[in-house]
Amino acid sequence: MNLLLLSNSSSDAGYLAHARDWIDDWSAAQGTPGDALFMPFAGVSRGWDAYAEQVAQALAPLGLAVRSAHQAADPVAAAAQARYIVVGGGNTFALLGHLRRLGLLAAIAERVRSGEASYLGWSAGSNVACPTLRTTNDMPITDPGGFDAMGLVPFQINAHYTDAHPPGHRGETREERLREFGILNPETPVVGLPEGTGLRVRGQAITVLGSTAPVRIFLGTGAPRQQGPGPLDVPTA
Repeated sequence: MNLLLLSNSSSDAGYLAHARDWIDDWSAAQGTPGDALFMPFAGVSRGWDAYAEQVAQALAPLGLAVRSAHQAADPVAAAAQARYIVVGGGNTFALLGHLRRLGLLAAIAERVRSGEASYLGWSAGSNVACPTLRTTNDMPITDPGGFDAMGLVPFQINAHYTDAHPPGHRGETREERLREFGILNPETPVVGLPEGTGLRVRGQAITVLGSTAPVRIFLGTGAPRQQGPGPLDVPTA
C-alpha cells in the first residue's frame, strides 16, 4: 500500500503547501500515471464544487489532475479506475456516512489494499483510513451508519493533536479523552498527529513525517509516548 496521512491541510505557507514534498514523493511512488479522484464529502459548510476546485489548484503544480467523486456519474466505477484517491478533511461523521451510502468505503479500501491506487488523506480523510472513527475530534452531526471505517492502518489516528489547555477551560484535555479511549479499548494504539505532521505508509513500513512537534502514541491507560520523525514504533498490548 502507498498512503500519506496528514494531520492538516492548511498552514501559513498555503493550502497543502507544507506537505508538497511529501505529496510529490507519494504520487511518484505510484509509478503508474492517472487522475486523482477527490472525496469532498467531509465538507459541510463549504460547497463540494468549491472544495474540489481548491484541492485541484493545490495539486496541479505536482502534476495531479483532480476530479471529484461527487461529479462522477458512477462514483464507485470512478474509484475502481482511479490511480490516486484523495480524501479531504472536514466532519468525519459526514464523510464516513456519505462514503458508506455511496458504496465507496469498501471500493476505496479494496483498491488501496491491492496497491492499484494510492491514498492521500488529511484530518477526517486520515481518520477514515483507521479501523474506526472513534478517535476523531468531530461532533456527531449525522449518523454515519456505524463507526467502522477502512482499516488501512492497524491503529487509530487523532488529527490536530494538541496538549493545549486554555486557562479557565474546564473540559477534558485531548490527552484525557484519548486515555478514556484507552481504558475502554486497551489493545488499540492511537497516534496523535500535531499540526504539520503526517504518516507515510509504504507496504508494512510506516514513517513519521514533520518536525514541528513529536507525535504522541497512546496505548491503554499508560502515559503517551513521544516520537519524532522516523520509523513509527507503535506498541502492542
